[in-house]
Formats: sequence, structure tokens, C-alpha cells
Amino acid sequence: MPQKNGTQSEIKIVETNCDIICLQETKKAKIVHLFIRNICPVTFNKFEFVPSMGASGGMLVAWKGNLFDGELVFPNNFAMSLEFTSLVNDASWRLTNIYAPCTADGKRGFLDWFENIHMPLDLEWIILGDFNLIRKPQDRNKPGGDVNDMMAFKQAISSPGLIELPLTGKQFTWSNKQDDPLLERLDWFFTNNAWTLAYPNTRVETLVMEASDHCPC
Repeated sequence: MPQKNGTQSEIKIVETNCDIICLQETKKAKIVHLFIRNICPVTFNKFEFVPSMGASGGMLVAWKGNLFDGELVFPNNFAMSLEFTSLVNDASWRLTNIYAPCTADGKRGFLDWFENIHMPLDLEWIILGDFNLIRKPQDRNKPGGDVNDMMAFKQAISSPGLIELPLTGKQFTWSNKQDDPLLERLDWFFTNNAWTLAYPNTRVETLVMEASDHCPC
């Protein structure tokens, strides 16, 4: 249960009954255990992070240490990949937490990196996060979007043979919070064939959007 009266984030984590959390934009150059204790239930006692670049980004993955061993195996400015091993059944798998740039040059660099990821085919892999990209015009509620970015995103997904996890709940995961809001689907979830075979019932649900401009999922 949340400590004291429970922060909003603690309460949300408890409501979801999750064991691992992934954040994409902490905006923090350094994260210490006290910060984790302030936003997570006490059972989340293990974490890894990638620092923010100025006021942008900053990725965090936190988990329950009594359920998983976790090791950071690859960080860069776009992503952090961790190898998790279950302390219940010794199953191992890879999680990649994404926070992609929103600038034109940054998107090109991210997509070039993403398209050329080489992951062993037998490694169970899940990739998730804020890609700052849409796949098709219907992924926003107003006309617009860069068609070249959409095509490049589709190519980057297909090259490593990724499988998109369907999103249930809200159609869009981001809002600019204006009176006449722009809504977009910027958060994406993918797996590979090995993951699908091991965990065929994996699904993604949107939760209630509160303080953030992104829906938690």
C-alpha cells in the first residue's frame, strides 16, 4: 500500500497492481532512492535511469526487487534496455523503454538507430514508450502530420520484425491540453515473435489522464 496518505503516483501504481513501471520524461539529471520512495510504493526498491538532457527527457524503470532481478544492458539518449529475470520461475526477457526526440533532426537520428537494432531472435523482447511519432493520419484528431515521418516510422518498425500491441481504451495518448486540444497517439508498444509465443495474452490499456499530458498505460 502507499506510504503515509499516498501520492497521486503511488495511488495510481497500486491501482494498476503493476510490478514494473516505466517513465519517459522525469526531467531529472539524477535520481536517488528518496525520489523513488516519494513516487512509488515501498515495494519498488530497485531502479535504473537515464538522466535528462537539460529540461528534456530522463527515463526511469523501477521494479519490485522481490520479484525480479534487473540489469541495465544498454542506455543511450533515446532508450534504456534492461534484462529482467524472474525470481519466481527464472524466466529472462528484455525491456526497452523509449523516449524519442521531438525535433526533426532528432527524429531522423532516432529512426536510423531504431531501424538498425539487432536483437537475438530467441530473446523475448518488449519495446514501449513515447516515440513522438504517429504511424498514420488517423493517429491525430486534426489534419496534419509529416507523411515522410510516418513512412520512416513504419519502415523502422518493420525492419526488426516488430509486432504492434493493440491499444484498448483511448484512441489518443497525448493532448496539448488546450481548450480545442490537439490529440495524438505518440505512445507505442511492440514485441517480437519470441515474446508473442511466450506471452500471447499481452495487451495494453490506457488509464485515466490526470496531471500528465500523456495517458498512463
